[in-house]
Amino acid sequence: MTVLQIAALLIVLAGAFGAINYLFLKLPPSIGILVVALFASLAVMGLDALIPGLDVTTAIRAEVVGLEFSDALLEGMLGLLLFAGALHVKLSDLRAQWRVVFLMATMGVGLSTVIVGVGFSWITGMPLLIALVFGALVSPTDPVAVLGVLRSANLRKSLETKIAGESLFNDGVGYVVFLVLVGLAFPSGEAEAGGLAGAAKLFFQEAVGGAVLGAVLGWLTFRVMRRIDDYSLEVLLTLGLAFGGYELASALHFSAPITAVVAGLLIGDVGAKFGMTEQTRQYVDAFWKLIDEILNAVLFLMIGVEVFAVAFNLESMTAGALAIALALIGRLAAVAVPVLLLRPFRDFSPGVIPIMTWGGLKGGISVALALSLPEGDWKPLILASTYMIVLFSIIVQGLSVGKLAARLGRQPDLV
Repeated sequence: MTVLQIAALLIVLAGAFGAINYLFLKLPPSIGILVVALFASLAVMGLDALIPGLDVTTAIRAEVVGLEFSDALLEGMLGLLLFAGALHVKLSDLRAQWRVVFLMATMGVGLSTVIVGVGFSWITGMPLLIALVFGALVSPTDPVAVLGVLRSANLRKSLETKIAGESLFNDGVGYVVFLVLVGLAFPSGEAEAGGLAGAAKLFFQEAVGGAVLGAVLGWLTFRVMRRIDDYSLEVLLTLGLAFGGYELASALHFSAPITAVVAGLLIGDVGAKFGMTEQTRQYVDAFWKLIDEILNAVLFLMIGVEVFAVAFNLESMTAGALAIALALIGRLAAVAVPVLLLRPFRDFSPGVIPIMTWGGLKGGISVALALSLPEGDWKPLILASTYMIVLFSIIVQGLSVGKLAARLGRQPDLV
């Protein structure tokens, strides 16, 4: 199939599955599309098992593998999704929460990576360094999944800012940690030649370079937009910033996700206040909201059909079930330790730890990173465990985090 045919098929299926969800299941849109896609995929597999010689699963599996989900997300959709998400997080709100967001996105990712990696190595016998790679790819929360659920969870503003801000930044940090660990664990990795010194250099280059590039490109785009009063051209400039900035960061070996987030934050706050008319703000907001919702629908559809690319057996399903528990323990540490460290200096709303722990959803980025790993004996187990964590996170946690927040979050909105 050509790229255009694949894109057309994905959009048609996303629309069809979205309509089924809207008419019958009535789940949040992104989660509903994933659920319908997953059930449709499992139904095809079941039909194939019941009718000997049908062999539809093999043909569909070949097409799904050919989709190159990892490249499509990490090199195409992710920049637009992160930019769109960052546009709607105000710097003033984030500034009030920056300490806890910073600690969760750095210390929290590190703690979770170690807890999950060590635990998974002990459970499966996997070499520790490879298990830490698994810990790194499932530790960051997925901003696409998180922001999609936040729209319907009705959380308090401070909690929403913490979860959204953390998910935007820990995704970029987690991706850099993943690259560093892959470089150490596999001979072809970028950091392997220089050992720990090379890993530290790579981390600094990716994280700091991505943030600086995002700020520079966002500022330059803002300065151009101040001189223009044409909403269609200004929308085009933001699209060019999201696409071009992401690709430029990748070419320079900077963190493209961090570049997209920083540029989006600057345009969404400073650019909206001082570089756009009211009409332009409305068009920019509407355009990026539409892009966000369409790409979300396609992404969650792709997660649902990726079940064809995962090899499940009793061993992998057992490891995956235990990995879900490990991921939740790692997430609890990632939230609780920063909150407890900051609690002597500031107040937190009651329920912040359980809500943020349960609301830290994993998503397509984790699956894409697992798919991007070099081929090896442990890759099928890592992919199956990652997929089970993502499904549990999006479906179980995503559908219940709003109820948990309503139960625990009725107290006054502190910080």
